[in-house]
Amino acid sequence: MVVFYDGDCGFCNRSVQFVLKNDSKKQIRFAPLQGDYAKDFFKSHSAVEPDMSTFYFLDGEKLFERSSAGLRVMGKLRFPWPLMLFFIVVPPFIRDGVYNAIARRRHRLMRGFCVLPSEDERKRFIL
Repeated sequence: MVVFYDGDCGFCNRSVQFVLKNDSKKQIRFAPLQGDYAKDFFKSHSAVEPDMSTFYFLDGEKLFERSSAGLRVMGKLRFPWPLMLFFIVVPPFIRDGVYNAIARRRHRLMRGFCVLPSEDERKRFIL
Protein backbone atom coordinates (compact mmCIF):
# COMPACT_ATOMS: atom_id res chain seq x y z
CA MET A 1 0.00 0.00 0.00
CA VAL A 2 1.36 3.36 -1.04
CA VAL A 3 0.22 6.93 -0.38
CA PHE A 4 1.21 9.36 -3.14
CA TYR A 5 1.28 12.96 -1.93
CA ASP A 6 2.56 16.44 -2.83
CA GLY A 7 5.97 16.57 -1.14
CA ASP A 8 6.03 20.39 -1.31
CA CYS A 9 2.76 20.86 0.58
CA GLY A 10 2.72 21.48 4.33
CA PHE A 11 -0.85 20.19 4.63
CA CYS A 12 0.08 17.00 2.76
CA ASN A 13 3.18 16.48 4.89
CA ARG A 14 1.10 16.80 8.05
CA SER A 15 -1.28 14.21 6.63
CA VAL A 16 1.67 11.85 6.09
CA GLN A 17 2.78 12.43 9.68
CA PHE A 18 -0.76 11.64 10.85
CA VAL A 19 -0.75 8.34 8.94
CA LEU A 20 2.72 7.44 10.23
CA LYS A 21 1.52 8.01 13.80
CA ASN A 22 -1.70 6.01 13.40
CA ASP A 23 -0.59 3.13 11.17
CA SER A 24 0.18 0.72 13.99
CA LYS A 25 0.87 -2.17 11.56
CA LYS A 26 3.35 -0.01 9.61
CA GLN A 27 1.86 -1.31 6.39
CA ILE A 28 1.53 1.95 4.44
CA ARG A 29 4.45 3.39 2.49
CA PHE A 30 4.78 6.92 1.11
CA ALA A 31 5.95 8.38 -2.19
CA PRO A 32 6.05 12.09 -3.04
CA LEU A 33 4.46 12.83 -6.40
CA GLN A 34 7.65 14.69 -7.34
CA GLY A 35 9.80 11.58 -6.84
CA ASP A 36 11.03 9.12 -9.45
CA TYR A 37 8.97 6.23 -8.07
CA ALA A 38 5.69 8.16 -8.45
CA LYS A 39 6.63 9.43 -11.91
CA ASP A 40 7.49 5.91 -13.07
CA PHE A 41 4.38 4.44 -11.46
CA PHE A 42 1.96 6.89 -13.06
CA LYS A 43 3.69 6.66 -16.43
CA SER A 44 3.42 2.85 -16.52
CA HIS A 45 0.15 2.22 -14.62
CA SER A 46 -2.10 5.11 -15.39
CA ALA A 47 -3.37 6.94 -18.41
CA VAL A 48 -3.58 10.08 -16.30
CA GLU A 49 -0.84 12.52 -15.37
CA PRO A 50 -0.88 12.85 -11.56
CA ASP A 51 -2.37 16.07 -10.23
CA MET A 52 -0.25 17.67 -7.49
CA SER A 53 -3.39 18.75 -5.64
CA THR A 54 -4.63 15.16 -5.44
CA PHE A 55 -3.97 12.57 -2.76
CA TYR A 56 -3.64 9.03 -4.18
CA PHE A 57 -3.71 5.68 -2.39
CA LEU A 58 -2.62 2.43 -4.00
CA ASP A 59 -4.14 -0.59 -2.27
CA GLY A 60 -3.15 -3.74 -4.08
CA GLU A 61 -3.94 -3.12 -7.73
CA LYS A 62 -6.59 -0.46 -7.05
CA LEU A 63 -5.68 3.23 -7.17
CA PHE A 64 -7.96 5.59 -5.23
CA GLU A 65 -7.86 9.37 -5.39
CA ARG A 66 -9.15 12.40 -3.49
CA SER A 67 -11.71 11.68 -0.76
CA SER A 68 -11.92 7.98 -1.64
CA ALA A 69 -8.16 7.68 -1.11
CA GLY A 70 -8.33 9.49 2.23
CA LEU A 71 -11.20 7.36 3.50
CA ARG A 72 -9.51 4.12 2.37
CA VAL A 73 -6.35 5.13 4.23
CA MET A 74 -8.42 5.87 7.36
CA GLY A 75 -9.75 2.31 7.13
CA LYS A 76 -6.18 0.99 7.52
CA LEU A 77 -5.36 2.99 10.66
CA ARG A 78 -5.85 2.10 14.31
CA PHE A 79 -9.21 2.58 16.02
CA PRO A 80 -11.18 4.90 15.96
CA TRP A 81 -10.08 6.14 12.51
CA PRO A 82 -11.63 3.23 10.52
CA LEU A 83 -15.02 4.57 11.62
CA MET A 84 -14.46 7.36 9.07
CA LEU A 85 -15.15 4.78 6.35
CA PHE A 86 -18.81 5.40 7.14
CA PHE A 87 -18.52 8.53 4.96
CA ILE A 88 -17.93 6.35 1.89
CA VAL A 89 -21.75 6.27 1.59
CA VAL A 90 -21.75 10.01 0.84
CA PRO A 91 -21.78 10.43 -2.96
CA PRO A 92 -18.30 11.07 -4.37
CA PHE A 93 -19.31 14.35 -6.01
CA ILE A 94 -20.12 15.74 -2.54
CA ARG A 95 -17.05 14.25 -0.82
CA ASP A 96 -14.75 15.35 -3.63
CA GLY A 97 -16.32 18.81 -3.65
CA VAL A 98 -15.22 19.26 -0.04
CA TYR A 99 -11.85 17.68 -0.85
CA ASN A 100 -11.30 20.04 -3.81
CA ALA A 101 -12.18 23.10 -1.71
CA ILE A 102 -9.53 22.13 0.85
CA ALA A 103 -7.01 21.16 -1.85
CA ARG A 104 -7.29 24.60 -3.48
CA ARG A 105 -6.42 26.24 -0.15
CA ARG A 106 -3.93 23.67 1.15
CA HIS A 107 -0.86 25.90 0.79
CA ARG A 108 -2.59 28.69 2.73
CA LEU A 109 -3.94 26.36 5.41
CA MET A 110 -0.50 25.13 6.41
CA ARG A 111 2.70 26.69 5.25
CA GLY A 112 5.85 24.62 4.73
CA PHE A 113 6.20 21.78 7.16
CA CYS A 114 9.23 19.58 7.35
CA VAL A 115 9.73 16.88 9.93
CA LEU A 116 12.71 14.63 9.83
CA PRO A 117 11.34 11.11 10.02
CA SER A 118 12.94 8.64 12.38
CA GLU A 119 15.19 5.96 10.91
CA ASP A 120 12.34 3.45 11.18
CA GLU A 121 9.92 5.83 9.43
CA ARG A 122 12.43 6.61 6.66
CA LYS A 123 12.28 2.99 5.55
CA ARG A 124 8.62 3.52 4.61
CA PHE A 125 9.35 6.29 2.09
CA ILE A 126 9.87 5.49 -1.58
CA LEU A 127 11.66 8.19 -3.49
